[in-house]
Amino acid sequence: MTSQTTDNAVIEVTNLTKRYRDTLAVDEVSFTIERDTIYGLLGRNGAGKTTIMSILTAQNFATSGQVRVFGEDPYENAHVLGRMCFVRESQKYPDDATPRHALRMASLFFPHWDQQLADRLIGDFQLPMKKTIKKLSRGQLSAVGVIIGLASRAEVTFFDEPYLGLDAVARQIFYDRLLQDYAEHPRTIILSSHLIDEVANLLERVIVIDRGRILMDESTDAVRDRAVNIVGDSAAVDAFVDGREVIHRESLGRVSSVTVLGALTAAERASLADAGLDVAPVSLQQLIVRTTQHAASDNDEGALR
Repeated sequence: MTSQTTDNAVIEVTNLTKRYRDTLAVDEVSFTIERDTIYGLLGRNGAGKTTIMSILTAQNFATSGQVRVFGEDPYENAHVLGRMCFVRESQKYPDDATPRHALRMASLFFPHWDQQLADRLIGDFQLPMKKTIKKLSRGQLSAVGVIIGLASRAEVTFFDEPYLGLDAVARQIFYDRLLQDYAEHPRTIILSSHLIDEVANLLERVIVIDRGRILMDESTDAVRDRAVNIVGDSAAVDAFVDGREVIHRESLGRVSSVTVLGALTAAERASLADAGLDVAPVSLQQLIVRTTQHAASDNDEGALR
């Protein structure tokens, strides 16, 4: 049965739940993925990111809830699955396969495959094409997945941290090539990562998962405006943040650094300057870490009540 998506949605998830015996991996999450957008699916290890991507690509089953990709159920749906590419760090290949074999198979599966792009990426990552995959280094194995993910030019591409084996230089090559090709060939890209500051400039929207639930689903620009750090004399800081939602606090002697939610008005910034307090932006990684810690603290307090 086919349902209708909204005009710009390629994926619609409603009350998705996944339970493994006594573990609730995904807890009634609902969200929409829109076309031609780069998403960050962010959160700690075990938060539920891989489980969600596996269900969206029909490599795992939901316990309950509904998933629609291009308006259809992706399970055993070749029409839908052929329009997606899922690249994961733990990708398995036959023992005797080489990168040449892997890329050749990918070129047959993905209708928008670009061999010229693949060849350029092979050179960028200095990938040995004739060595068997089982003899590749972790970084070289990661490069195989990254090349497939980019050269596939699939309408929806999931990268489940396959670039972790790459060194810092190779990761930057990946980020640069992704942005270059995305600018020329827009599509939907979902990056799962815990290297949040590294990928922050790539992302147009972020979905933050923690303990199987969505904590945040917003544009990156909106997220950056969500919080600020206020630093200075502890008494002055406490007076200013009274009544505001504080998601993190650090103190050393008479100096405090407090992270508060909410944008500041021009008048509030002037008031802070008059009080001798410094205001600093919160990086995307800091905000997500602080929000996750704050949510965990609230959950723990609730469990104790």
